[in-house]
This record gives sequence, C-alpha cells and structure tokens, in this order.
Amino acid sequence: MSPAHNSPYPVRGYEQFEGHVSERASDSTPSWPRQRRARSGAPNVILMLLDDMGFSDISPFGAEIDTPTLEEIAGEGYRLNNYQTPPMCAPSRAAILTGLNPHRAGFAFVPHMDPGFPNTAMELPEDAPTLAENFRAGGYATFMVGKWHLTLESKMHDGAAKDSWPVQRGFDRYYGCMDGFTSLFHPHRLVQDNAQVPVDEYPDDFYLTDDLTDRALNMIKSLRASDPAKPFFLYFSHQAVHAPLQAKAADIEKYRGKYESGWDLIRSERFARQVSSGLFPKGTQCAPRNTEPGAEVVPWESLTGEQKELFARYMEVYAAMIDNVDQNLKKLTDHLKESGEYENTIVVFTSDNGGAAGGGSGGTRSYFSGFGARNPALPQEWTTDVARDPELIGGPQAYVHYPHGWAYASNTPFRLYKSHTYGGGVRVPMLLSWPAGLPRAAGDNGLRTQYAYATDLGATLMALAGVEPLESRNGRPALETDGYSFDSWLRDPALPTHHTEQYVELGGRRSFLDGRWKAIEPHPNGSTGGEDGWELYDIEADPTELRNLAPEQPQLVRELAERWKAAAWHNQVFPLNDDHSMMRNRPSTELLFEEPVTLYPGTATLERFRSNKLIRMRSFQIDVHLEHRPGNEGVLLAHGDQGGGYSLYVEADALHLSYNQYGEMLRTLVPLSEGMLDVRVSFVATPDFKWDIEVSTGESQVRLGPVLQLTGGMCPFTGISVGIDRGGPVDWDLYQRRGAFPYTGKLSSVRYTPGAKAAYNREQIIDIAQEVEKVFD
Repeated sequence: MSPAHNSPYPVRGYEQFEGHVSERASDSTPSWPRQRRARSGAPNVILMLLDDMGFSDISPFGAEIDTPTLEEIAGEGYRLNNYQTPPMCAPSRAAILTGLNPHRAGFAFVPHMDPGFPNTAMELPEDAPTLAENFRAGGYATFMVGKWHLTLESKMHDGAAKDSWPVQRGFDRYYGCMDGFTSLFHPHRLVQDNAQVPVDEYPDDFYLTDDLTDRALNMIKSLRASDPAKPFFLYFSHQAVHAPLQAKAADIEKYRGKYESGWDLIRSERFARQVSSGLFPKGTQCAPRNTEPGAEVVPWESLTGEQKELFARYMEVYAAMIDNVDQNLKKLTDHLKESGEYENTIVVFTSDNGGAAGGGSGGTRSYFSGFGARNPALPQEWTTDVARDPELIGGPQAYVHYPHGWAYASNTPFRLYKSHTYGGGVRVPMLLSWPAGLPRAAGDNGLRTQYAYATDLGATLMALAGVEPLESRNGRPALETDGYSFDSWLRDPALPTHHTEQYVELGGRRSFLDGRWKAIEPHPNGSTGGEDGWELYDIEADPTELRNLAPEQPQLVRELAERWKAAAWHNQVFPLNDDHSMMRNRPSTELLFEEPVTLYPGTATLERFRSNKLIRMRSFQIDVHLEHRPGNEGVLLAHGDQGGGYSLYVEADALHLSYNQYGEMLRTLVPLSEGMLDVRVSFVATPDFKWDIEVSTGESQVRLGPVLQLTGGMCPFTGISVGIDRGGPVDWDLYQRRGAFPYTGKLSSVRYTPGAKAAYNREQIIDIAQEVEKVFD
C-alpha cells in the first residue's frame, strides 16, 4: 500500500487521524521510497479531464460554445487533433493514470461489474505506479479533485479497505465523487481524502463544478502558504459533462434559443470552422447522420415543433455546463497569473471519450429509468422519459440526458458515439500549453496531427516535467508501460509519432490501428461471422471512416484481425464481455451486503452500492422504532433523490410515505398515535418488476402500489439516510417546505431486512476463484 500522505507524519495503517504528532514521529515512519527533490524550476502540472465530451464541443475545435479560456490556452499552446482514448471513461482514466492499456490495467469496462477476471479486476494493479505516485516520488505535491471511478463498487463504503482509493494511489489530497457521475446540485456522496464528507443540506447556490474549483484552489494556496517553491501536480477530473445534465440558471439562459436550428446545422457549422481553422484539410468529408440500428439520427426538420423546443433545451444545458467549466478554469489560471506561476505551469485539457448516446433518440428527463429499459421483460407502462416541465431540464429537479442527435453534433465530424470504436467514440480534443517551457516557434500554428493515445499522456507529462518513472511499487518491479512520450513532436511538428499501432476493445467491439490503416469490427459479438465483419479504413485519406476498403484488400484485413488477436492475448483482453453476461456475475463476498442492517440516527449516509444491495429486485422490509409525541416532525429515513427513491417522514401527526417513481411522485399517509411505536414498511416484489408497499403502525396500515421498482441502473442513487434526507431530496415539495427536515423526536433505529429475490433478478453469485479456474483450464 502506498503512503496516504507524503509528509514526515507517520502513516501506520490509519485511514484517518486526528490528534497531535510529536516531532519524533518520523522516526517510526514506514520505509516508503524516498521522495526526490524536484528539479529546480520544475513546472506545475494541471491535467483537466472532462467526462463524455465530444471532439467538437469547445471553441478551439469548432464549437459555438463560449470557451475563451480554452481559446487562450490554444492560442499560446497546442491543439492535438489526433489524440485518441478507449471509448469509455474508466478504461480511459486507468490508461491515463498508469500508462497501461486498459485491460492490462484491469479496466475492460466500468467498475460496475466484478466477474473476477484479470481484465476486469476494476482496481489498478499493485505493481503499476500511478501518475500521481510518480510525480510525488519526483518531489511534487499531488492533488486531485473530482471523479475517480477506479474502485470496485463493493469497496467504496466506509468500512472497505481503501487501498484503491485516490490517497492510497498517490494523491496527497483528494476531494470529489468516487462514482462515475453525480448530481451537480446535490452530489450523492462526496469524499475528502479517505472519508465521506457529511453534508446535511447543500446551500441553494451550490454547484459541484464551482465547488471542485474552490477546493483545488484551496489545495494550491495551502501548499504555497507552507512551501513557496514545491511544484504541484493537479488532476482535475470533472463530473461534467456526464449525465445527468445540470447547469446554473444564468449559464443556461445565456444559450437560450441558440440551438433552435438543430443538430444538422450545428454539425455543419462546426465542421466548417474545423476546416477553416486547419483541424482538417479542405476536401475532408464530414460523416453523415448515423444510420446504424439503435444509433439512428433523424433529420432535425422531421421533428415536430414541440420536439424541437424540448430537444433544443437539452443542448442549451449541455453548452452551459461546458461554458461553466471554462469559467472555472479561468479562476485557476487567473490565480496562477496573480501568483506568478502561470508561465511555468503545464495545462492539459481533454476528454475521456466521445459524446454519449445514453439519452436515446428523444432524450430523457428520467435518466435512471432509461438504464433499466434494456430489459425486454419490463411492463408496458415503463417509460424512458417521464414527462416533466421542460423548464426543469438542467435544474436540480430533473435528471436528464440529451438526445443522441446532439451527441452526433458533439462528435463532429466523426461517426457514432461513446462505447464505439469509430472516431466518435475514441477521438477527443486535446489542448496543451506551457508558456515558459514549450513556447511556439515563429510560424508554428500549434496544430499537431500525429497520433497519440491515452497511455502516452502520462509519459509525456513526466518527460516535460523531468520526472523519472518509478522502477518498483510495493517491493515489486513496476509493470512495463505501453505509452510513448510525444514531447518530441510537440517541440518539432515535423517529427513522426512513435506510437504507430494500437488495439481497442470494449464490449466486444474491436479495432486495430497500424499507421494509416484502421480495421474495425463494429459488432459487439462479431455477429456477421469471422473476417467478414471487419471493416478497413485509410484514416490518412479518410479520417472520418466513410469508405470501407475491406472488400478491396481482404489480405490486409485478415492480417490486421490476426494482429488484433495477438495484441488482445498480450493485453489480457479475453474473455470478451461481448454480450454483457459477465455483468450478472457477482462474487460471493458481496453476500455480506445482503444481510440485515440496523442504522441509527447520526450515522453517515450509507454508501449507494451498499444501500442498493438491500433492496434491488427483491422483497424487503423496513422496521422503524421511535417514540412519537405531538409536535415531533421530520424525516425518519430517505433512500434516493430526484432521480428516484422513497422517504418516510412525520408531519402534522401523520406518517407519510413519498415514492419518487423516476420523477413521478406517489404519496400516502397514515395517522400516528402518541407513544412508543414500531413502524413497518413492507416492499413485496411482484412478477412484473413492481412492488406492493404496505405501511403499518400496528394500529393502522395503508397500501401503495403497485409501483415500478427502482431497478434502473444505479437507482436509488443517494444511499440511505436515517433521521434526515441528505443529498438530493426524494420529495421536492417537502424539500421546499422543510429542507432536509431532520427528525425532532426520539428515533431509536431503522432496520432493513432483505427478503427473497425476484425471479427476474439475474445476478449470479459465484465463487470467483473457482470460476476463473474453469475459464482458463
């Protein structure tokens, strides 16, 4: 395990410490690799990573979105138009932080599965130093804010081993959300260093992008108060612009009416600016509307007036989120300019994959119900878009995602979206500047067209900063990395890339790049059969992958397909999760989370995954023990938020149950008598993905239902709170009246008892060691 802090303070196995450390404490510090002093004048490094942002979504890459700070960085630095990533977030982040191809890093997919194979370990290898660990060993202070998403769900709770948390993987300080996404107005769970941040109620003006920036600035300022010269590495990993799309009202208003022209015109205008600015040579063809089954984009003019108005609103919010990121980047750069450090700071700005199509053809105002809609057994009344007032889109009450027609515009000029191996999934914008160390030569426009991959980024930053990579970690030789530094062709645009070939795989979709040739197998399970499923593109002549040359060069296709297979074996790509069946496998160690649990007032909100295991696709009951006196009021328990959930509360001497069915509110109540009470809420799973709910106080009972189960994706998203409704509120009307509404009476305990799983719960509890042995026998 890496040390939690790079300081003379002892790290003796404690995840948290409060108290006094004597001056002799360092005598007993574990023998970690000694930190080297940073070379004189070493640059600060800021790596800023956005989530699900497409190639054309910033103004230096063609967007109409107002990003003047990024324009400034591009104007004095470099635009990389051929930087590519794995087509999904966690694999991309694992590759960036370790320099390993994502499967070797244990991330064939996102960490919401745990089948037990090496390619889905969902934790960074113990013998792979992270970029933060390398920088810290090189004399840097290391800070991180924002999205982590590199820890197993089953290890994100307060009692988990934290060896895969950010602080244990090289960051001196961490603040953010360890999950893949969250609400930007009411984050479901924030972590600082190794502990959950208790937030009973967020301020009305809270917005996570602003908060992350303030925290990052505080880390930098605190460092400078103690050490005026030590360089810092800041990994600023935004939650934006991943769904749910949410933005500040003033930023949304700025884009009011800007997208009424639709995605076809926006894409054509963006492409024209890309060509005129030199990103692509004249004669390059922009890919037409996607027509692949399930990914089709309809002509904007074919929509009704009501659809156009609704869909334009989604894009106004998305643009506002990016605008706000630029505003916050300006806060950082302004501070560095004021402190005299900007010139000697490397700034990198990029995305982890292309624009996402998760909103479907019509977008959604109920993000979590869309997750669950992939199951064909769902009842007819299940909808992927619970109707909400369009004015709520972008605000804290709606968990939304834009229609994939806007992802088509985001990914201009490429085909398809996140999770695909075409350009729309893997080509993203990158800006890099270092005014003092990488000034542009006269006549250099800063455009770089050489190929670079996510594994190359860390090696490049270390080369620029003069940081030597660690040779070992945890007493073991460090794994050989897969990246190539591209600092040479940043300095000299005439030099070629060193990274000439690269395999890609996600969910069975595959590609292999060899110089100008790119072979693609776009079908998740190779359904077309054998080599006939592979396509071939000359990406130098055809960067948008429009002309399939496979019929003309079958021998080259066969060769590249075989080389993909060889690279796949080398990088532990197999077994493929090509039908997503591995996502159903859950290790037997998770059975602990399905045991009954008793929660007491004052307990921090139970972690999302831990909470979900108590209720997912099963019957369960909740027993609440309290003493009620006239005038006692408040929330007894709450699980979920505006994306879906339920809460039980006392108001006006009645017991109320609010059930948020993906945005549709259902409510019931039962009178309360005075004295000691045992309240029971029973959720009985029915055969059609519903629950029948009964609330009983012993003297009275009331039924609610059948209601749709909260089974979509990670819903309920905010975990279980007792005695208060923390995080995003379940019932917005109650929240407006009473806020987080802490209970004023005597609440003894809340006990969850999971019952029988429903027949349609397809989770397979397995002994991981035995199953891995079977596969590789």
